[in-house]
Amino acid sequence: MKLKTHDERLTLTNGNYHSLVKARKPKGIEEKTAYIVGTGIAGLAAGCFLIKDAHMEGNKITFLEQLDIPGGSLDGQLHQNVDYVARGGREMGHHFEVLWDLFSAIPSREDPEMSVLDHFFYTNLDDPNYSNCRITKNQGVRHDNGKFNLGQDLAKELAAFVNIPDKDLQDKTIEEIFSDELLNTDFWTFWRSMFAFENWHSALEMKLYMNRFIHHVGGLPDLSALQFSRHDQYTSFVEPMIKYLEDHGAVVKYGVNVENVQFSITDTKKAATKIIAYDKEGKDISIDLTDNDLVFITNGSMTESSGYGDDNTPAEFSSDLGNSWNLWKNIAAQSEEFGNPDAFCSDIEKTNWESCTVTCHDDSVPKYIEKITKRSPYGGKTVTGGIVTAVDSSWLLSWTINRQEQYYGQPENDIVVWVYGLFSDVPGDYIKKPMRDCTGKEITKEWLYHIGVPEAEIEKLAETCTAVPVMMPFITSHFMPRKFGDRPFVVPKHAVNFAFLGQFAETLDDPNRDTVFTTEYSGRTAMEAVYVLTGVEKGVPEVYASRYDVRYLLNAASSLLDGEKPEIPLPPLVKRKLMKVVSDTEVEEILKEHNII
Repeated sequence: MKLKTHDERLTLTNGNYHSLVKARKPKGIEEKTAYIVGTGIAGLAAGCFLIKDAHMEGNKITFLEQLDIPGGSLDGQLHQNVDYVARGGREMGHHFEVLWDLFSAIPSREDPEMSVLDHFFYTNLDDPNYSNCRITKNQGVRHDNGKFNLGQDLAKELAAFVNIPDKDLQDKTIEEIFSDELLNTDFWTFWRSMFAFENWHSALEMKLYMNRFIHHVGGLPDLSALQFSRHDQYTSFVEPMIKYLEDHGAVVKYGVNVENVQFSITDTKKAATKIIAYDKEGKDISIDLTDNDLVFITNGSMTESSGYGDDNTPAEFSSDLGNSWNLWKNIAAQSEEFGNPDAFCSDIEKTNWESCTVTCHDDSVPKYIEKITKRSPYGGKTVTGGIVTAVDSSWLLSWTINRQEQYYGQPENDIVVWVYGLFSDVPGDYIKKPMRDCTGKEITKEWLYHIGVPEAEIEKLAETCTAVPVMMPFITSHFMPRKFGDRPFVVPKHAVNFAFLGQFAETLDDPNRDTVFTTEYSGRTAMEAVYVLTGVEKGVPEVYASRYDVRYLLNAASSLLDGEKPEIPLPPLVKRKLMKVVSDTEVEEILKEHNII
């Protein structure tokens, strides 16, 4: 069976027949060069795939980056005279086939004798991820019981939802589809805090998530489905990719503002003809292009216009679109096939939330953390296992602690905590101000209140911490309700020398089944782009097909019901006839195995 794609130049495959093959050098690759706009994981992955599978010489690859540091949203660093800060982190799972393919070929930062994948694998094998508490209430008291607590009717509502055709969910919000009862369940708290979905976000993206990760449904309450790197993702993923690229001769130019890419467009051919770009001083450094000059464009950015604060200063909340969105707008004006950025970036009140990296400098606060996590935050092992959500927080405050030391050189006594609030516009419960108006110290106090520090001690313990708040106006822009065509295809129809990368490009599988807000999505767009434009003969692995596997479907049904057997509304006579039909068959065995009958 041939898997359907939106571009006949792309082959989708499964299994390891293609993935274990060393790609042959594509014909004509010696005459090609590549310009990659952006050094987020999508751009970096595109450069790595050009070297690894397309056999392009590294010195023919040039990155154009507006910032002075690579990595895009996968940041994590020590700000001089401020403290540690990360805008966010990405959960990862077993079935990130594209990234695991790439990371198996790149030496790790932590141990160059191992690949990035090797190090990641053994980190999670030796220290499996799981959470001891996902939801708290009443100032740090465990609230969840490790179950979804949906019941029969709401589980059926979810089952019906994932069967709605994609076309019928275009421009629909989650709250238009889900009942109020469902939006007030532990299931929804688990889901929205883990993935940062808001009620007004895209029902289509929600459906894609449920189908994409149906094999992980049972591991959602305790987060046992997730895996995390040993250190911050900048260290564990970005630094090895940059070293791999530079070791092969690739060039990264920082401080470059790519303002536009110009195209020649006919009915049978689309070609990028010029990159309009300026350096830090405003000097024109534009590049004329031929059909052999490949251009990979990161259009849009979830972390564009991020504003930083400190202990005494709130993070700036900017409405500036920034370079990445303006670039996409200039590109989109040239063809309707290049997408509709306004669908994603035009309402920052619906796309923002705020994070804050809190560093605890002694063990006075970690004592309260340990009461919730039932683990010491010291020692380098899993701590929270993922997000812990204070369900009664006005900001819907969530927090997580990765394995410590999270950052190289981090003092032994320091514990780095990542905190975020989905609702930045409402007053807090201890600090009676909107999160967006709060200093790092005030956000720290609000977090201390919700992890159970007695009010009489909050002011004193807050002084043992430092914090860096970050306001991100577009952080959930990729979840905004959309229709088909709002994102350009990775390689538009008849495109010969350009592709789009990242969270705002549409993958070429048909139907499109991968999910944005994942590192795998960025990697997939990069692999598709490189393979199509250079003619790599190998196939791109399809999105893991758990939604088509009856075992995972049955397991998900059982998990959503917390192990309770589903109530199937059939007349008794019909039930008896059906049971007689499946009696002593493999169908009966699998239904019993998954507690369906």
